Amino acid sequence: METVWFCLLAWILATYVVLDGFDIGVGMLHLFVAKNDAERKQVIRSVGPVWDGNEVWLIAAGGTMFLAFPKLLAVSFSGFYLALMIVLWLLVFRGLGIELRHQLESPLWVEFWDVAFAGASLLLAVCLGAALGNVVRGVPLNAEGIFFEPLWTDFRLGQETGILDWYTILVGLTAALALAHHGALWLSARTDEAVEERARHLAGGLWPLVCIASGATALISIFVQPNVKESLSARPWGVVFMGLAVAGLVGAHVLRRRGRALQAFLASAAYLYGMLASAAIAVYPYVLPGLDPALGLTVQAAAAEKGGLAIGLSWWIPGMLLACGYFIYVYGSTPIKFSVHDTPDH
Repeated sequence: METVWFCLLAWILATYVVLDGFDIGVGMLHLFVAKNDAERKQVIRSVGPVWDGNEVWLIAAGGTMFLAFPKLLAVSFSGFYLALMIVLWLLVFRGLGIELRHQLESPLWVEFWDVAFAGASLLLAVCLGAALGNVVRGVPLNAEGIFFEPLWTDFRLGQETGILDWYTILVGLTAALALAHHGALWLSARTDEAVEERARHLAGGLWPLVCIASGATALISIFVQPNVKESLSARPWGVVFMGLAVAGLVGAHVLRRRGRALQAFLASAAYLYGMLASAAIAVYPYVLPGLDPALGLTVQAAAAEKGGLAIGLSWWIPGMLLACGYFIYVYGSTPIKFSVHDTPDH
């Protein structure tokens, strides 16, 4: 039962990255793909109907963690307290950038919130990637099963690590490139005219960088976290998810070149799912590896009582079915293309 909940939690987190990831990517790119205010409004309208709903998956992940792995929630929230506050403020500034830019007809006001939206999106992507890097690398858990990490120490791997070191920064930059590419494909599929063309060219320029960064991160992770080799050896079927990531990345490139923007975006989503599923398999049976493997927090140690897990599943499944149905409806009812000539709806 603990493993089932581990898989469900990994799926929710991956779904958050795929869905909120494209509007984070759009935020990073909107100053580059939009050259005037009308085009910036077009870009924001392309995510306007769904961006706040996408963040529901992050809340669902927190609720699932509280239900299934309360010890993980307690340990990680106290250890990553500083990082979580940074992420919270970045989420706030992204939302404010979207909602406040049109409240005053002042060029300075609009420009400030556009820059806030772009900057917060970039930093959020890096922070999410660095968080994944910390989980894969391991954290300095002590014998009592608690830890606290400063933002950085000397940027080197070792027993006195910070949230940021050269490895977690690499993962953060890889995440920023991957989400920027994901967002460019979304804009290519959902906008028209000049914005669509610029987004398509940006996706083409970002693709080789994503390939290089993803390959480097995957290779280095094997040496950074010794458990990766053991876990993959014990579960060789995990290569399927690696294949999904590679196929998704190649498919996104091929489909984009053929002008099939929506299919290219879905291929990018498959790449993200494959990468994150591979990361989950690589760290299992830990939910939070320790720098000392003997002190890592395992799935069994972090999980709630089995009876509670079984009862929780009976509530979780219908709740997720309702959420999925809602998202299918919302995405299905939004326009296929957002034109620069549309009248903004605020």
